[in-house]
Amino acid sequence: VYAKDIPAFINNGLEKDTEMRKVTFPWTQRLEMAVAWAFPFSGVIALITLPFWKNMFIPITGFVWIFSVLLFLLFPLYSRWYAANKQGMEFSRHTILFDFSRSTLVLWAIFMAALVTWSIRGDTFSWELIARFGAFTFVVGLMLSIDLLGSTPVYKSSLHEDRFLKIQLDEEKCRGIGFCEQVCPRSCYEVDKTLHRAMMPRTEQCVRCGACIVQCPVDALYFKAPEDKVIPPATIREYKLNLMGKRLVKMEKK
Repeated sequence: VYAKDIPAFINNGLEKDTEMRKVTFPWTQRLEMAVAWAFPFSGVIALITLPFWKNMFIPITGFVWIFSVLLFLLFPLYSRWYAANKQGMEFSRHTILFDFSRSTLVLWAIFMAALVTWSIRGDTFSWELIARFGAFTFVVGLMLSIDLLGSTPVYKSSLHEDRFLKIQLDEEKCRGIGFCEQVCPRSCYEVDKTLHRAMMPRTEQCVRCGACIVQCPVDALYFKAPEDKVIPPATIREYKLNLMGKRLVKMEKK
């Protein structure tokens, strides 16, 4: 599709207003992810606790399942706490292992408060037990939060370097065809049908998936890195991300 063909698109009615396609994370999928995390962790907990801390196997396993289910089921409520380009604890400029934020800490604190209350009412309170259990579950909670955003269909993995990039729009090239508006999973775009120009009124929701860049027929969109370098559309189309979110190509100066 070229700029000269745009009138044909309009005349053929292919630019009709459509409902923007926004990717969701329904509760059924969130529950599946919770089970996917909790089940293997339960096996690891069994290997650690049964030989050395047998009486804590059931409480800690219960914590794993309750924590996992709440972490994912409540995701829509706290997901706005996460920034799109920087999340969690940063160990290096481009690698974040844990999405450890208020959500994880709040859930862990609630669980510990319930445990303390239950042990006091049952006359079994022990500072040593609470401290050991608290430290153990804190680590488990941290591990359950590894790359939390990457476990969802609506956010980019915390391990992907692309989270530092920004979408740029070349207004001179843009013809308002609207493919970007149709493919964006976060509804970042709006197209002015009169001016034939695309706009990004919700740039803060962008997850750097690159779908709009790939689909734009006039190459009006591209990625820009913090070092003032760009990844052109041809590169996005040709080189896919590896498991660590890297494209093994050199970026160009802009």
